[in-house]
Amino acid sequence: MADLDALRSRWLTAFLRSRDDDSCAPSPYRYADELLRRWQEPQRRYHTLAHLTAVLDHVDVLETYADDPDLVRLAAWFHDAVYLPDRSENEERSARLAERALAEAGVSVAKAAEVARLVRLTVTHDPADGDRNGEVLCDADLAILAAPPSGYAAYTAAVREEYHFVPNDAFREGRSAILRQLLDLPALFRTPYGRTEWEPTARYNLMAELEMLSTAADPAS
Repeated sequence: MADLDALRSRWLTAFLRSRDDDSCAPSPYRYADELLRRWQEPQRRYHTLAHLTAVLDHVDVLETYADDPDLVRLAAWFHDAVYLPDRSENEERSARLAERALAEAGVSVAKAAEVARLVRLTVTHDPADGDRNGEVLCDADLAILAAPPSGYAAYTAAVREEYHFVPNDAFREGRSAILRQLLDLPALFRTPYGRTEWEPTARYNLMAELEMLSTAADPAS
């Protein structure tokens, strides 16, 4: 069970360190409560408060690699703020929400744009070389791929639940394509910590899941 008060405190810390003008801005808790409401929507099974908390925890681990870790934390809050499993524009809508909400809350246009840019990066998880903020957010978001067997199994089961409306064959095909796309990346993780601590386990998990999906699709298996 997520600690809502602890999450509000984490939001407030990152937000206040990023805000430029509080002269006319509404209470920062207004935005925390709205984001927490979104992360608790009933259609979510993996993209929940537990995922948000995990991403924030991983940003904390990686913060020394970021140029502005607080903007990365704000991007973590917004990166799945809009999430409907049957829609393909969730990241774009989440990014636009970040741009509007942060500007209204007293964050500069430049910082709000950076948060939105980071949110959009979670479509591909493929930041450009030298994009330190992007590397940290993408690594934090993908860290679940390096979970131990029970955690990885729970993750894949939750993803399947979110896509319960997709027939099995179509889900296996789509999920396999995503796994291959990830495995084709030169590196899943871009920070030194991610490459050392998470990359080997994550690749093993992805290859094992891909093999399992291929076996399930084989009528002779």
